[in-house]
Amino acid sequence: MKPFPQAFLWGGAIAANQVEGAYQEGGKGLSTSDVQPKGIFGDVVERVPGDSGIKDIAIDFYHRYPEDIALFNEMGFTCLRVSVAWTRIFPQGDETQPNEAGLAFYDKLFDELASHNIQPMVTLSHYEMPWGLVNNYGGWGDRRVIGFFERYARTVFTCYKEKVKLWLTFNEINMSLHAPLTGVGLKAPGSEAEIYQAIHHQLVASALAVKACHDIIPDARIGNMLLGGLMYPLTCKPDDVLETMQQNRTWLFFGDIQCRGEYPGYMLRYFRDNHIQLNITEEDRAALKETIDFISFSYYMTGCVTTDEEENQKARGNILSMVPNPHLKSSEWGWQIDPVGLRILLNLLWDRYQKPLFIVENGLGAKDKIEADGSINDTYRISYLNDHLVQVGEAIEDGVQVLGYTCWGPIDLVSASKAEMSKRYGFIYVDRDDDGNGTLERRRKASFNWYKEVIATRGASLKP
Repeated sequence: MKPFPQAFLWGGAIAANQVEGAYQEGGKGLSTSDVQPKGIFGDVVERVPGDSGIKDIAIDFYHRYPEDIALFNEMGFTCLRVSVAWTRIFPQGDETQPNEAGLAFYDKLFDELASHNIQPMVTLSHYEMPWGLVNNYGGWGDRRVIGFFERYARTVFTCYKEKVKLWLTFNEINMSLHAPLTGVGLKAPGSEAEIYQAIHHQLVASALAVKACHDIIPDARIGNMLLGGLMYPLTCKPDDVLETMQQNRTWLFFGDIQCRGEYPGYMLRYFRDNHIQLNITEEDRAALKETIDFISFSYYMTGCVTTDEEENQKARGNILSMVPNPHLKSSEWGWQIDPVGLRILLNLLWDRYQKPLFIVENGLGAKDKIEADGSINDTYRISYLNDHLVQVGEAIEDGVQVLGYTCWGPIDLVSASKAEMSKRYGFIYVDRDDDGNGTLERRRKASFNWYKEVIATRGASLKP
């Protein structure tokens, strides 16, 4: 393989609510994640004294981060994507003054990264928001939450302006259409119009955060974060091709607004056709004009689209309710593995926006087995990541500007969808099971040394 560009950033990505634990330490408030003990698609469970959930400790990164960062450094990471837990900074969300203990924790975390020459990329809101804002305001359905988020963003920009030069606003912002509580804090979303209104408030808040970042840290770059939900037509029937275009637009429209600064015509038509009337002020329109510096996204799989109702009925019975691609294999969790799709997606986003791209999540969730000698031979993970990174190299050769790659979960963490430890992504094994049993001991898998070599050779060791 031809080496990747010298400035290309290599690393991994984690999220506060899936690794930190310490859910009540340092003055932290309750978040939406804290009341979803079974993950994004589980029920909300109000917390009572003495109860517990797997994310309360997670992998105890809050106390063990120096050890974990040393392991990331051993692999040669030049970038680590983390998130700030909003509830560590503003525990209820609507306070006027930040929680100093929360600010101090991230200060120490960023200093630890700097001591190993690892650049932090920080997500402001990664699948969590203060539970106080959900209970007292109805989440992002209330316009006032825009101001609370802007205060939070300005606070962390001001505090860490010397230490963090790469920022993201909302993680997988398009997931709000599928998980409204996690995405926009709507407890019981009634109509589609309510979800889109909450999304609108979030898009305005994202743009205001972009402006604040540009004002407070002029030498920083701030991006959005999309769930790269690339869909293919199941057949070349024009109806399938048209329906695929419409399906892809349901997530691309977030990028269109964040990159171009206004709602695209096809969404205005969708709102008209579906009798959705959003409250969009002139101030909102002006705010949206502040656009992002780069596009970041997650990529795990692709799916197919068809207008054949029989195929769609069959798909509703499978794990992801997606029409499977007959040409692809699937992971244990039913996610179809499509490395070439990553090259297609990179080219699609580059052609559409002409802004630098950053792959901030990609990886294989799998059950890992510890052998008698203590080793973990995760050759399936090496194969998955190798094949995807080869396609990133191809996209770079195509002329796509790719800033870097942070694979998801470089250390095993609690999965977002179902709060499982058994769905492991890491190069580093963490001794904890789905019931919370285990020592939390860290151990290197076979993929650890493989990724270390990939980074050391700038991708030249990849096998096409």
